[in-house]
Amino acid sequence: MNTSGSTNLLALLLAGTVLFSCNSHSANHDEIPFDSLSTEEKRLPENALKGITVHEDLVATLFASEPMITNPTNIDIDHRGRVWVCEAYNYRPAITGNDVKSEGDRIVILEDTNRDGKADKSTVFYQDPELNAPLGIWVMGNQVIVSQSPYVWLLTDTDGDDIADKKEILFQGIDGEQHDHGMHAFVFGPDGKFYFNFGNSGGQIKDRSGQIIKDLNGNPITKEHYKEGLVFRCNPDFSEVEVLGQNFRNNYEVAVDSYGTMWQSDNDDDGNQGVRINFVMEYGNYGYRDEMTGAGWRANRTNKEKEIPLQHWHLNDPGVVPNLLQTGAGSPTGMTIYEGDLLPEVFQGQMIHTDAGPNVVRAYPVQKDGAGYKAEIVNLMHGDRDQWFRPSDVCVAPDGSLMVADWYDPGVGGHQVGDLNRGRIFRLAPPKSPYKVPPLDFSSLEGAAKALENPNLSVRYLAWKKLKSEGAAAEGVLAKIYANHENPRIKARALWILAKTPGIGPKYIDQALKHETPEIRIVGLRAARQTKLDLTPVLSKLVDDIDPQVRREAAIALRHQTSTSAPELWAKLATQHDGKDRWYLEALGIGAERQWDRFYAAWLDLTDDPLGSASGRDIVWRSRTGQAIPHLATLASDESASMESRLRYFRAFDFNPDKAKKSRALIEMLESPKVQQETPDNQSQVKKLVLTHMDPAFLPTSSSAQAALKSILDETYGTEAYLEMVQRFKRSDENPRLLAMALEQFDNNLGRTAASTLLQQNGNGLVRQVLQGRDEKKKVNMLLALRQIGSSESIALIESVAFDESMPLSVRREAASAIGGSYSGEDRVLELLKQDKFPENLKASAVTGVSRAWRKSVRAEANAYLATDSDEANPLPPLNELLAKSGDIENGKSVFRTNCAVCHQVGEMGMDFGPKLTEIGSKLSKEAQYLSILHPDAGISFGYEGYVIEMKDGSTLGGIIASQTETDIDLKMPGGTSRALKTSDIHKMTQMESSMMPSGLEKAMSTEELVDLVEYLMSLKRNS
Repeated sequence: MNTSGSTNLLALLLAGTVLFSCNSHSANHDEIPFDSLSTEEKRLPENALKGITVHEDLVATLFASEPMITNPTNIDIDHRGRVWVCEAYNYRPAITGNDVKSEGDRIVILEDTNRDGKADKSTVFYQDPELNAPLGIWVMGNQVIVSQSPYVWLLTDTDGDDIADKKEILFQGIDGEQHDHGMHAFVFGPDGKFYFNFGNSGGQIKDRSGQIIKDLNGNPITKEHYKEGLVFRCNPDFSEVEVLGQNFRNNYEVAVDSYGTMWQSDNDDDGNQGVRINFVMEYGNYGYRDEMTGAGWRANRTNKEKEIPLQHWHLNDPGVVPNLLQTGAGSPTGMTIYEGDLLPEVFQGQMIHTDAGPNVVRAYPVQKDGAGYKAEIVNLMHGDRDQWFRPSDVCVAPDGSLMVADWYDPGVGGHQVGDLNRGRIFRLAPPKSPYKVPPLDFSSLEGAAKALENPNLSVRYLAWKKLKSEGAAAEGVLAKIYANHENPRIKARALWILAKTPGIGPKYIDQALKHETPEIRIVGLRAARQTKLDLTPVLSKLVDDIDPQVRREAAIALRHQTSTSAPELWAKLATQHDGKDRWYLEALGIGAERQWDRFYAAWLDLTDDPLGSASGRDIVWRSRTGQAIPHLATLASDESASMESRLRYFRAFDFNPDKAKKSRALIEMLESPKVQQETPDNQSQVKKLVLTHMDPAFLPTSSSAQAALKSILDETYGTEAYLEMVQRFKRSDENPRLLAMALEQFDNNLGRTAASTLLQQNGNGLVRQVLQGRDEKKKVNMLLALRQIGSSESIALIESVAFDESMPLSVRREAASAIGGSYSGEDRVLELLKQDKFPENLKASAVTGVSRAWRKSVRAEANAYLATDSDEANPLPPLNELLAKSGDIENGKSVFRTNCAVCHQVGEMGMDFGPKLTEIGSKLSKEAQYLSILHPDAGISFGYEGYVIEMKDGSTLGGIIASQTETDIDLKMPGGTSRALKTSDIHKMTQMESSMMPSGLEKAMSTEELVDLVEYLMSLKRNS
């Protein structure tokens, strides 16, 4: 994706947000404003709307609140207008430390029996000790699908008393138990199938008998075959599970419109302002991790995007479907497609989405843009004054109004739970629109056909069920809707049923393929695929369609089509790529999967000059065949183009499967006279790029490559690029320079990495020479470079100095302190203290060395070996008193720099270790800020869990996994340092139960400093 274009898109988002803020009004105009209420009054249900701004054409009312419900994670609305709520009182107790209800969580039915717009009846449909923090619910008559990793259950009310009598396992074996990134809700699609998803903790999925499910191509749905968060589709009997999209982080809930088009949100690694909204193109890769290696987005790569929110999704890599929108920081949750007509036109046919992080319910009005879409943001509700407003889901009621679930908490779920006893449901509708459930008749064909038009999914499901069961007898009522209804979305619902009715389906598919509305043609093609018609004649009609979105679907439909005509059909589609439309290009890539050789050859037959146009260069860049390598090499070595524009072609080599051919082509670049004619800077960059993208195994075969490597090592010495080249090619002949670099840069990550690489390359002897030499300054620098490595070898080297009585005492004290500079070093210090190995003149230094350990137990045990006066803990006032205090922002910034910046970043200040806090004031309330500091274990952000890694050499490391592939792990350690590990050297990995943020941090501050710190954190808000 063009980075500048993406930047413009981000600017558009900001403009849209500002525009809304000028056209909104308070939900409540009572005399006492929200900010004038006491803390206790703000939390009362009767004041729930005072802190929320609502769209000027809508009115919000409180439908239900505590004590009727608490902690709603997901909702659905049945055909009777009743709201079904998944509660999560028992939410992540192992992390939060909160009490649990032994009887389990509840699924509650809320009903407004007197039609005053407020729930007055609550029925517990299901409660069981096994039900703990479910994340999804879908209601279909007397049956309910409940999602809660590791299970998906089907609950049935067999006798009509609104209490579940039967519980069945539909799916199981899904990871992410008690985790926001596990299994999410099911929804009903217009094609009669169920759609669902899980986040990147899901891992795999098993059937009711415990067997790993295989997709329609026979691939097991496991981590080995699919990446990260996934989107699924299955038949209504739960057979034929398909994976429709992959490589999301935490895609919370998929929404499907009447054309069968999928939409969803996805969360970024906390603090990186990269939350996104996606159109889910079938079988697409969405780029959370590197497609080829599985590396995280922070890993170095050629043509890396310039901005972190774009880097986050690998948007410059071939094979990544672009994002529709990026909305900044957030904690995105539920989504629905609004296809009613009660709400204003701006919301009709659009996504409605809840994001608990910025306290907002939004719509994203979409417009077609080539083969893809563009969108803007319109807010429906915004808790701009009450940051406890945490919308978790939104659903459409049978009357066309919206119901919004509010988790209502100072935090946003996975980070912490500050309140267990509150929760709200709001209704959104235009003024003077009382809640009324329309009369419904599912017993007759005419009644079912009318119900099919309803905006509520549960109503439509029951209508679909009746119409489907009648088979060809329903043709009359459905054909009338299809032929005459003015709303193309409702036409599409009728068409889906007609197209799947035995005996008449092909007729209606053929009609649809000729329809004047592109979306109806798309439905016809999708129905042809699902009914397994011969696609050759279908696609022959559509490859020249005037609408690029229809051609997009035609390209996707060619995926795994092995007919003799498939290559030619794909080539015709490829020749219509305009060189600008990334959506179209990625659809071509999806369609060519596994058949690039055939399809690329067919395209070359239709193309006079494959490199003569932006379109051709795009297809070369996106291709995955050895046939494209000569073209790719020509583009990468084009000296007439800017080096920046050539980077994308060098990066494309990483995705080409022909290792030998691409390595030879890259080496030939070094030997080409064209390269010698480039500027010195360009020559140097070409050398680096060739060495970066060729297979290291080919280095010995080329004297040119060997000479280039020597030149680059000389040129880049002392930099990260130098270390990467040494590690990539395992150059032990560089050990003397690694030693020099470690001594020169002992106080930063480069020097420590140089020392670590030196030891990995058998450089122990060189290190010992320094430690046993006469230069005390070099000894100390060497010790500091070794301090944070944490391997058995590095600790042994440090100890050899600490316990060498011939050494100066000052050096020995430095060594004693350095022993505890790593996770395994901390344990070693405790062991040596316990064995009384430290002489008295070293003991204090050893204890000081672990004084910054994140493990409180380590600090406490080490301190016990020093004879000190008892130190009273810094007493703090109660939380409600802290909340009432105001602090000094500038002083809080200084407190942050002293106490927090060693692990957190605000803008450019601080270390990149824990979650970035640049917009933390928009995400967490003041209560949640205090809780995060006082009780860090109560809120561990996903992706920032600590791991203990036991190495085969006996050493132990601790940190956060920044990136992980099958062969390599990049481990981030406190202070922002990192360590590259080979998985082959790892014995065992264990996730830590506690946060890596040190507990007791507040004891190092006065009460005033703590208040100032929180005041500063609250000031870190998104720029409007």
